Amino acid sequence: MKRFTSFKRLCIILLMIGFALGRVFSQDTFSIVAIDSVNGLFGSAGASCVGSSSSYPHGAQILSDVIPGIGVIHTQAAWMSANQQNAHNWMMMGLSPQQIIDSLVVNDAGGNPTVRQYGIIDYNSGHPRSAAYTGVNCSDYKNDTAHLNYSIQGNILMGQKILDSMQVRFLNAAGFLGDRLMATLQGAKVVGADTRCAVRGTSSQSAFIRVGRMTDAADSLYCDLWMAYPTNYSGPFPVDPIDSLQTLYNLWKTTTSVNGAKLFPPSEIKVYRGEGESLVFDFSLCRNYLQSNLQIFDITGRSLKELRVTSRFMTVRLTGTAGSRILLYRLAGTDGSYLCSGKFCR
Repeated sequence: MKRFTSFKRLCIILLMIGFALGRVFSQDTFSIVAIDSVNGLFGSAGASCVGSSSSYPHGAQILSDVIPGIGVIHTQAAWMSANQQNAHNWMMMGLSPQQIIDSLVVNDAGGNPTVRQYGIIDYNSGHPRSAAYTGVNCSDYKNDTAHLNYSIQGNILMGQKILDSMQVRFLNAAGFLGDRLMATLQGAKVVGADTRCAVRGTSSQSAFIRVGRMTDAADSLYCDLWMAYPTNYSGPFPVDPIDSLQTLYNLWKTTTSVNGAKLFPPSEIKVYRGEGESLVFDFSLCRNYLQSNLQIFDITGRSLKELRVTSRFMTVRLTGTAGSRILLYRLAGTDGSYLCSGKFCR
C-alpha cells in the first residue's frame, strides 16, 4: 500500500511538472490579424509574456504566419507547430478562415483543442473573411472579436478592456496599415496586459509587427520587426517591448515609403456623378490606363465591382451600395501592379 501511495504521489508530481512546463512553453498573448484589401496589404501584430529562446527565437512572433496575397494566420495559446502547419496547408488549399478553424478543432495535433486560440483572415479576391476561436480551457481572461477585415484575440489578459482598447485604436487609427497595427498594440500597452508580466512592470516580454504586400515572398515581408527580452532575463524589464517595437517601427518608416502618396502614385482619376446611381470615371491623367482593371471598394475594403478599362471615359453603375457614401478605388495594371488609388463621396 505504501509503495502504491508513493507511486501515486510521484505520478501527481510528474503531472504537475509537465503542466508547468507546458505553461512555460505555451504561447499566450494578445494579437491582431488584418487585411487592407484596397492597398493589398496583409498585417500581423501581437505581444506576449514569452521571451526569446531556442524554441521561440523571436518570442511571440512564432505564432504569426503571413501568406502575401492570400491571408494571415495566428495560432496562439498552447502553441504547436503541427497545428500552425495544418492551418497554413488548409489556407493554401482554399479553405475559408472558419473552415480552417473547424478543421483545426476536429484535427487538433495534441488532441485537446480547448486550450488553443486562433485568429485567421483571408483576402478572398478583395472580399476579406475572418474568423476566431478561443478554447474554453484557455487561461482567463480570454476572448476574441472577428470582423470583416480584422480579428483581435487574447488570453491570460487583465480583462476585456485590453481587447476593447485594441479594437478602438485599430478602427480609429489612420494611414498605412502598419501605423494602425502599431496603434492597436499601443492600445494594449498596460502593465500586466498579459497578467504574467505585471511583476516585470510591462505589458509583455516580446512584441512583433509584420506587413506583407501582394507580391512579397512569405520569408521576405515588406515590414518584419520584433523585439524580445530573453526568457531567462531577470528583474524588471527596462522598457516595455511595445515601446521598443514602436522605436524600431519609427526608424523603419524613415527609410521606407509607406504613406499613401508613396505606396501608390497620386490620384489621377477624376470621378463625376452621372445619371441615377451611375458614376463617370475620367482616366485622362492616368498613364497606361487602357486594359487595366478598375476596382471599387466600400470603406471597409469590401470589393464592390471590378471591370476592365477600355476607354478614356467610363460610366459605372453601382447597385446595392446605398449605405456606402464613401467609396475607394484602385487601378491595377495588366501585370498586377497598382497604378493609382483614391476615394470619393457619392
